[in-house]
Amino acid sequence: MTSPLESLPVELVADILGELDIASLVTVSYLSRRLRAVASEPSLNPWRRPILRNLLDPDEVYEPALRHLSVRQTVPRQNWVEILTLGKAEYLLFEMTLPNLKETEWEECFGRRFLPGWTKWKKEGSWKAAFLKILHRLWHRSHSSCTADEAWTHYIVLNRNGSANLLDGSSRNYNPLTIFHEIKLQNNLAHLMTHARLVVEFKDVRIIALGVLTKPRSAFSVNHNARLFLHPPGITKGEEEEPASSESASDGSDESFQSGPDVLPVPVRNAYVGDPKDIYRELSHPLPSRSHARYPFYTPGGEDKRWLGTDELEEGGRQWVGPMLITAQLIGPQTKERVGDDPPLQDLDLMVGAGRSQYASLTWADLAAIAPWLEFTQKVTGPGLGH
Repeated sequence: MTSPLESLPVELVADILGELDIASLVTVSYLSRRLRAVASEPSLNPWRRPILRNLLDPDEVYEPALRHLSVRQTVPRQNWVEILTLGKAEYLLFEMTLPNLKETEWEECFGRRFLPGWTKWKKEGSWKAAFLKILHRLWHRSHSSCTADEAWTHYIVLNRNGSANLLDGSSRNYNPLTIFHEIKLQNNLAHLMTHARLVVEFKDVRIIALGVLTKPRSAFSVNHNARLFLHPPGITKGEEEEPASSESASDGSDESFQSGPDVLPVPVRNAYVGDPKDIYRELSHPLPSRSHARYPFYTPGGEDKRWLGTDELEEGGRQWVGPMLITAQLIGPQTKERVGDDPPLQDLDLMVGAGRSQYASLTWADLAAIAPWLEFTQKVTGPGLGH
C-alpha cells in the first residue's frame, strides 16, 4: 500500500525531506524505491538544505551523520563541492571520510575555497592533493606561528596616482600596521590615524584594507581607487540599516579642523545608468562566507562594514587619502573574538589581539578576482614607480 507521503508530487516530497536532519534523511532514503529515487535525484537534491544547515551553523557543530556521508550512494555529488568549500578545515582533514570525486570537481572545490593566487602551490600532481595540501597549511598556520611554508608574505598598495605596487615582507615578523606606519611617514601622514576596513571574508582568510581617512584640503591627496575598492561604482548600501553616526575626530590631525570653504565636499558615488546587477555578479570563486554572501553587493546582517553611513554622511564626510594597503589575514579559532572596547570588525578590532597575527600572500590575481572593476595607470611588482 502506497503511503500518503509517496503519493505526493516528487517536488513536494523533496521539499519535505529537506526539512529533516541528515541522519533521518539517510534512514528515509532507504525506506522505499521511490523515496530512494527522490533522494538521489540531483535536480531535486533534498540533501542540500540539511547539509547547509550544518555547514553554516555559527558554532560549527556538525551532526555525526555528516562524517561518513560519502559512503551513501543516495547523496548527489554536487553536495560535496559545497561541503569541501564550506567545511571546517580540521573536520575535513582529520574526521571526515572524503568522497571519490573527479579531477574537475576537486579543481572546482579548490577554486571556490581558495584565493586564485594560491594555485601556484599546485605545481605537479592532482587537484585533490593540492586542495588537501593547502587546507593543511592553512590549518597549521592558523593554529601556530610557523611560517616555514611561506617565507615571504605579499601585499598590495594602492597609490593615490592610480598605480599599484605588489610588495612583500618577511612572514616571520610581518605586521601590516607597522608597514603602513612607514608608508604614512613617507607620505607625511604619520599624524593621522590608521583605519582598517574588512573588505570581504572567505572561509579561511579575510581581506583587510588599511588607509587614512580625513577631510583633505586638496584633491591631489585623495586616493580615488581606495574609495572604489571599498565602494564599487553604482553599488550602494541600500536602506537595510540606518546610517552610522560620524566618528569623532582626533586632536592633532586634519580631522579635528573645522570644515572651511577650501575643504573638498565628499563626492556622491558614481552611478551607472541601469541596474548594477547587470554589471556586477556575486563572487563565487572564491566563495565569500555567509557574512559577505552577496559581495560585491552589500550583505545585510551587520558584518559588512564597507559602508559606514551613506553618501555624504559616509565615513563622517571624510575621504581616503594617500596610499591604501591591502592584505590577506588568516582566520583562526580566536580571530573573531572581541578584544577591548573597539568597534567590532573595524580598525584595531581587526588588527590587534589573539588570532590576528597570521597572514597569507595576496597577488594581482587575487585583487582581480575581488575587485575586477579597479583600473590602474600602472601595476608594479616591487617598490618604485615601475620606470
